[in-house]
Amino acid sequence: MQKSTFTPEEEQRIQQEFDVLVDVYEHSMHRQNTELIRRAFLFAKQAHDGVRRLSGEPYILHPIAVAQIVVREIGLGSTSVCAALLHDVVEDTDYTVEDLQGLFGDKIAHIVDGLTKISGGVFGDQASEQAENFRKLLLTMSDDIRVVLIKIADRLHNMRTLSAQPKDKQYKIAGETLYIYAPLAHRLGLFPIKSELENLSFRYEHPDTYKEIEDKLAAIREHQLENFDTFSQPIKEKLKAMGYEFTMKARIKSVYSIYKKMKDKNIPFEDVYDLMALRIIFTPHDGLPEKDQCWMIYSAITEIYRPHPERIRDWISTPKANGYEALHITVMASNGQWIEVQIRTNRMNEIAERGLAAHWKYKADERGENELDKWLRTIKEILDNPEPNAIEFLDTFKLNLFAREVFVFTPGGDIKTMPQGSTALDLAFQLHTQLGEHCIGAKINHELQPMSYVLQGGDQVEILTSPSQHPQADWITMVTTAKAQTALRQYFRREERAQIRKGEKLFNDALVMYNATEQHDTALQRTLNYYELTLPTELYLKIGQGYIQLDNLQQVIFPKKKSIWKRLNPFSSDSDTPTKTVEKTPEEKPTKTKIRKILLTDEGLGKQYVLCDCCHPIPGDEVFGFVDEKGLVHIHMIDCAVAQKIKSEQGKQLCAANWSTHRVQSFVERIAIRGIDKFGVLSKLLAVVTTEFHINLRAINLQSEGGIFHGEMELYVYDKKELQELFKALTQMPDIVSATRITKPK
Repeated sequence: MQKSTFTPEEEQRIQQEFDVLVDVYEHSMHRQNTELIRRAFLFAKQAHDGVRRLSGEPYILHPIAVAQIVVREIGLGSTSVCAALLHDVVEDTDYTVEDLQGLFGDKIAHIVDGLTKISGGVFGDQASEQAENFRKLLLTMSDDIRVVLIKIADRLHNMRTLSAQPKDKQYKIAGETLYIYAPLAHRLGLFPIKSELENLSFRYEHPDTYKEIEDKLAAIREHQLENFDTFSQPIKEKLKAMGYEFTMKARIKSVYSIYKKMKDKNIPFEDVYDLMALRIIFTPHDGLPEKDQCWMIYSAITEIYRPHPERIRDWISTPKANGYEALHITVMASNGQWIEVQIRTNRMNEIAERGLAAHWKYKADERGENELDKWLRTIKEILDNPEPNAIEFLDTFKLNLFAREVFVFTPGGDIKTMPQGSTALDLAFQLHTQLGEHCIGAKINHELQPMSYVLQGGDQVEILTSPSQHPQADWITMVTTAKAQTALRQYFRREERAQIRKGEKLFNDALVMYNATEQHDTALQRTLNYYELTLPTELYLKIGQGYIQLDNLQQVIFPKKKSIWKRLNPFSSDSDTPTKTVEKTPEEKPTKTKIRKILLTDEGLGKQYVLCDCCHPIPGDEVFGFVDEKGLVHIHMIDCAVAQKIKSEQGKQLCAANWSTHRVQSFVERIAIRGIDKFGVLSKLLAVVTTEFHINLRAINLQSEGGIFHGEMELYVYDKKELQELFKALTQMPDIVSATRITKPK
């Protein structure tokens, strides 16, 4: 091995830190493999020789510190310790994953490879690339969860040494830590690490506020600890009398959690009353279930102090989704202060402190699949069908990092854990994708409720379905869970692919009709040019959706040369020139001012443009846009009364608009109905709308007077063409006098 370029003092410090690592590892419960760890250390030390961090210290101290966190604070074994020591070797040196594979085996090399894929931050100058890296990390997680655990340890040490970074890097790293890594640590049950990540992020993002709360907390800490001793003494005596071995800890609320409570409840520091909690960790007696013994201790404590009836949290009967188990009660101390008491067994405490690593340790003692297993299974389902857009994937994944849950019951009495804020539609997809796709509503506590109903703790939920029901684009706004959003997006992509296949078949059939199959590529390119499209899939999609008809395809692919008269008189009509069978759009009309153009896609609704309530435009309507000061485009119908004023006063802010929706997004339209009030006419009317046209109703308001009924209906329609076909069918009914569209606001 080459001679080190570090000073003797640095060499001594490196050796001391490694000795600490070995000592912590040798006192763990893992099967000892110190020699493998020593080889990994020497290899990493040589690979990083001479390299320094921004602080000036030898770089090798960073992987050693990460390895210490891995074994001491997460509780992992020799494979993870070696991977932590080697985690930057492939990224920062000339060594490859194959080199590590030969020296340390497949498993360690696989973990290092997973860690290398997410080098750098989650966000940055190339955010989508970093988000894609994060997706790769989670893909590796589905094979080996240790990749994520080591990455969290790596992030924790980076946060502990963040002061060496420039200010802009501090803000960036702190922001992404609070956004994704702290929730991820929480979701994996690493509560101490989660709290420290939150505190450190808050400290760098809001240093003044952090210092203010920290000083106030320090000023009352001694008094709080005195209260703790007074409060805990009678409980200690009671537990000793019951024959328990136990430890008690005073848990002081973290600075970040105090800040969150102040902000959420809009209260000053002085009004945050639950600054301290008492944690009891006991060794259960043999022969009695842990759950029963927790309640026995609860009973003993409530004989001493009066409990708060609304602040009992039973996480032992129904553990949290991240595996957390404990019994929380809040009692009033003799000084009138409410204090929370957390009751845990040694096993529960290890899972609470070390999360997933401890979960796997005790998994052999468990029966069936617990909530943490279900969460990991859900993540794997999302990874099997990831979002095409990496940023969307990151947002979707983050939806599953929820901190709070609600528990609901199926009609059979089974408990289902859902994120707070979930809807009945979320639960339908959680139970089964097919159930979600055909959901029409739910019975909540035996009462009919819409799919958008937000679940409350203790609700009994029965999902209602119909074989004729299919997902609509606005369902995305009704769901909050990653599984539901992913399932819906997959459904819409499947539908789009089916439309593309249909369009391609129609195009090829038309070529056969015109004996043009041998000129397929030429015909395709001429058609693309004619409709101003770039990709064949765009053309096939528009054909499949009915936006492009092929009745003039022969003229498009075999254009006739202009006659002599046409060349002499270019302003005359030309019957040989094919006419596009798509609706004329505003940008094709002559205008005195050069204006911009926007393509109205399903994805852009609400982000790039909004549809104005004054005229309710839908695909197929002739429309134009008005660009506001924020760059958002407001879409009006050409003949809208409000739009007339805008066009005369704000000419420079106008832009052309062209529809490019894919029959995925449905739009609410109001129609006026008039007819003869006969028995059964309403049921016939609804049959045409819902059964024949498969159109969903949002609202209906009909009144009858003098043998004539009239009123309004609100429908979900895809475009103008669908609405016109519905009107034609309705007016052909003998008792319907008229059916018209209402374009004025309510």
